[in-house]
Amino acid sequence: MAEHPHAALVRKGYTAFQNGDMDTLRSLMTGDCTHHVPGTHPLSGDHKGIDAILSGYYGRLQAETGGSFRVELRNVFVDGRGHAVSVHHFTADRGDKHIEEDGGIVFRVVGDKITDLDECVADLDTADEFWS
Repeated sequence: MAEHPHAALVRKGYTAFQNGDMDTLRSLMTGDCTHHVPGTHPLSGDHKGIDAILSGYYGRLQAETGGSFRVELRNVFVDGRGHAVSVHHFTADRGDKHIEEDGGIVFRVVGDKITDLDECVADLDTADEFWS
């Protein structure tokens, strides 16, 4: 059985992110896409617009961790109605801090583009401490 197109879209996005391929990521998202990041740390909040996501949030993830931020996609679930949910494991180093956590993203897809990403983490306190 073929993979659902929304699952394939999410997988393609994770591969592009891991490879630093911002052009591919740009092609997968709408211009007004928003990435919602949980927590109270400096990177948390709503990153609205493709440039705020790619250059702002994703750029800062790499800059703040000296390029050590890595994410491993574990699974993707779809509902066939425009939602996909990813489960992933991520690691990063920042100064003398290290993080190794599970998380996920709820994606909203319209047509063949991602319009919204709601990020979730297993432990908000750990994420806040790492990024603060």
